[in-house]
Amino acid sequence: MKLFLKKYQHAWVLIFGLLYLVWFSYLERTVTRRYHVMHVALDDYIPFNEYFIIPYLLWFVYVTAAVAYFFFTSKSEYYRLCAYLFSGMIISLIVCTFFHNGTNFRPVVDPEKNIFCWLVAKLYQTDTCTNVFPSIHVYNSLCVHAAIRRSKRLEKYPWLKAGSFVLMVSICLATVCLKQHSVIDGVGAAIMAYALYYAVYGSSELQGEKKAARKALG
Repeated sequence: MKLFLKKYQHAWVLIFGLLYLVWFSYLERTVTRRYHVMHVALDDYIPFNEYFIIPYLLWFVYVTAAVAYFFFTSKSEYYRLCAYLFSGMIISLIVCTFFHNGTNFRPVVDPEKNIFCWLVAKLYQTDTCTNVFPSIHVYNSLCVHAAIRRSKRLEKYPWLKAGSFVLMVSICLATVCLKQHSVIDGVGAAIMAYALYYAVYGSSELQGEKKAARKALG
C-alpha cells in the first residue's frame, strides 16, 4: 500500500476537481434569478438538434479518460493537463461568482419523441441554465485535445488524434445545438483556452516553434 501511495501521490492534484464541484454546486443553487442573459444574434440561427446529446455526454468520458491516461503514463503531462484544466475551471467559477449569467432560450423538449430527446429533457432537469460563461464543456475539450495533440507517446496513433479533434469539435457544437450555451460562451472559453495554453505550455511551445523555424531556414 505504501508503494502504491508513493507511486501515485500525484493524485493530490485532483483535489481541485472536488473544489470545483463544491463551488459549482453552490452557484447552481444560489444563482437562480437576476442574472445577465448571454445571447448574440447568431444563437437564433442555430437549430436545436437533440442528437448532439451524444457528444455532449461523451465529454465526461473524454475528459476523464485523458486525465486517467496521463496519470498512469506521464506524470509531467498529467500535471500540465491538470494545471490547464483546473486553472480555467477556477477562473470560470470566479467569473460566475461575480458576474451572474445564464441563458433563456432552451426549447420545450418532448421526452417521448425519442431516446435523445429524453436524455436532453433529463439534462435540462439536472443542469440549470445558469453559470454558462465561459463554457467549461468547450474549455475542457480544447484543453484535452491540446494535451493529446502534444503527446509524444500518442504520435504513433494519428487516428486517435484525428478522433480527438472530431470529438472536440462535436462537443463544442453540441453546447449550442442543445441550447445549453450561447455562442459567446464558447468564444469566451476559446479565448481563455488560448491564453492559458501559453501560460501552461508557453516555454516548451515557443522553443519548439523556434526549432521548427531554424530547421525550415536550414
